[in-house]
Amino acid sequence: MERIRNFSIIAHIDHGKSTLADRLLEMTGALSPRELKDQVLDTMDLEREKGITIKAQTARLRYKAASGEEYILNLIDTPGHVDFAYEVSRSLAACEGALLVIDASQGVEAQTLATTYLALQNDLVLIPVINKIDLPQADPELTLEQQENIIGIKREEAILVSAKKGIAIDQVLEGIVNRFPPPQGNPDSPLKALLFDSWFDSYRGVVILVRIFDGVIQTGTQIEMMACEAAYEVEEVGYLTPKPKKVDRLATGEVGYVIAGIKELSHARVGDTVTEKKRRAAQTLPGFKEAKPMVFCGMFPAGESSVEDLKRALQKLRLNDSSFQYEPENSPALGMGFRCGFLGLLHREIIQERLEREFDLNLITTAPSVSFRITRKDNRIQEIHNPSQLPSSHEIIKIEEPLIEALIITPDKYLGAVLKLLESRRGKQKKLEYISTQRIFLTYLLPLSEIVLDFYNQLKSVSQGYASMDYEFASFQESPLVKLDILINREAVDAFSLIIHRDKAYNQGKRLVQKMRKLIPRQQSEVSLQAAIGKRVIARETIKAYRKDVLAKLYGGDYTRKMKLLEKQKSGKKRMKKIGRVEVPQEAFLAILEIK
Repeated sequence: MERIRNFSIIAHIDHGKSTLADRLLEMTGALSPRELKDQVLDTMDLEREKGITIKAQTARLRYKAASGEEYILNLIDTPGHVDFAYEVSRSLAACEGALLVIDASQGVEAQTLATTYLALQNDLVLIPVINKIDLPQADPELTLEQQENIIGIKREEAILVSAKKGIAIDQVLEGIVNRFPPPQGNPDSPLKALLFDSWFDSYRGVVILVRIFDGVIQTGTQIEMMACEAAYEVEEVGYLTPKPKKVDRLATGEVGYVIAGIKELSHARVGDTVTEKKRRAAQTLPGFKEAKPMVFCGMFPAGESSVEDLKRALQKLRLNDSSFQYEPENSPALGMGFRCGFLGLLHREIIQERLEREFDLNLITTAPSVSFRITRKDNRIQEIHNPSQLPSSHEIIKIEEPLIEALIITPDKYLGAVLKLLESRRGKQKKLEYISTQRIFLTYLLPLSEIVLDFYNQLKSVSQGYASMDYEFASFQESPLVKLDILINREAVDAFSLIIHRDKAYNQGKRLVQKMRKLIPRQQSEVSLQAAIGKRVIARETIKAYRKDVLAKLYGGDYTRKMKLLEKQKSGKKRMKKIGRVEVPQEAFLAILEIK
C-alpha cells in the first residue's frame, strides 16, 4: 500500500484535463505510441466534439520515481460538468489526492472553485497544475496570484506545465508520488469497497468500478451491495490500463473492476458500498445518495421514428446511464412518448443527441421544466414534474420551486450587464467580491426554472464569453406560481403548458401566441390562439383562414345574391372549424425554447 497513489484530475471545462491525462499515460508507458490518440480516455465522439468528459474512466499507471522505486498510480478521471457533481464527489471519495488544473490563459473560473470545494470536503490533498503556459496569451503570474487569493493555495505549491507539449509532466508525476499520501485500510477487516462507476456490457452484464478501503476481493467471493441488499458471486476482477487486465484479486487500497453477473444496473448504484455476504462490514461508507433528476421534458417520436423505436433506444441507453429516468406519457397533441428526467441541462442535451445519433431517431422535445413541490389542502405533499399534473388552484395551499446557488465569475466591465440579467431572472444576491483588480465573484440564489431555458447562452452573450458559472441545488422555496395554458381553437395543448411566476405570465403568454401565429400555417378555417391562466384568457392572436373569392363569378345583380354566397361560405368554414384539426409544426413546439 505504501507504493500506491490514488488520484483524480479536476478542472473547469476546457482547461486541459483530458490532455494532461494523455501525457501521464504516455510518460508512464500505459499505452504504446500506436494506441495513443488525443483525449484517449474520452471514448465517445460527443465527448471529443464538446471538449468535455461525460463518463468517468480509470487507468492504472506504473511509474518509476527518481528515487528508483516503482509506484502504482491509479488515475480516476472524473466528468467535468456540474450536472455530474454527485458522480464527481464519489470519484473523489475514492482518492487521496487531486491535480487541480487551471488554464494559464483563462485563470480561476467558477467550476475551478466548485470542484476545489468538493475536493476539500473529501479531505483531498491538492496539487495546483497551471496548464497551457506555452500559449501566447498565457499569464501564469496572474493565474498564480488568483490561485493564492481565491483558492488559498500558496503559489510555491503550483507546477507550471504545458500538457500539449509535454513540458514539466515529470514534475507532476514526482508531485503525485511525493505529495499525495498512500491509501489507508486494514487488509484483514471485512471487505468494504466504494462503487464509484458502472456500465453495461452486453456479454458480461454490469461491470462495476470499485476502490477497496478494507479487505480483499477475489474471484468466487460472495459480495453484497449494501444499499439494495442484492448478492452476487464474483466472476472476474481486474484493473484498467486503460485496457482491461484480469488479475486474481484486488487488495486494500487498489482500484479496479469487478464482474459478477449483475443484470440490473439499478443494483449497481454509484456511491454504494460493496461488502462480503458472509462477513459484512459494520457500516456503509458515507456520502451515498440516490441520483435525483432535476430537469424534465417530454420526448416524442417524429417523422419515420415510432414510439417502439424510442422505447428500445431509451432502454439501451439506460443500461449505460442509470441517472436518467423515463416513463410513458400520452399527449393529445403529440401522441405517445416518454417523460424523461435528467440531472441537469447538459445531461438532457447529451441524452437527446445520443438518441438522435446512435439510434437514428427524429424527436420532438417539449420545453424543459423542473420539479415543483405542492402542499394540498389535506396537507399531502406532492412532487410534480409536468405542468399537466398540477391540480386546480382551490386544492393547493402553496407551490414551492427549487432554488440553486450560482457561483459566477466575470470581468468587472461586464458586471452591469450580468447583474441586469440575474435580476431579470428573479435572482437574489448573496455575495459580491473582487477577487483580483478586474475580476468579480458573485454568489446568487436563482430559481432553477429561470435558468433551464437559455440562461447560460445569455450569460455568455452579455459577457462576450468571459463569464463562467457553476451551480448547486440549495433548497425549495414558496413562490407565486401559476399554470399558463396555450389554447388552440379553445382546446388546451398540454405540450405548451408552463408553470411560471405570476408576474411573468402575461408577457410570456403574449410573446408565445405572437410567435406561434407566425409559425402555424394558415388553415381552411380561422384558428384562435389564446394564453390562459385557469379560466382567464390573458392574450389572444388569430390566424386568418384561407378564403376563396366566391363573388368572382357574380357580375352585378341584387345585393342579396352576394350575401347568400358569403353566408354559405361562412357556414362551411364554421363546420370545417368543428371537424378540422390544426396541424402544428415542430417549430411551434420549439417556440417556447426561443422566447427570451
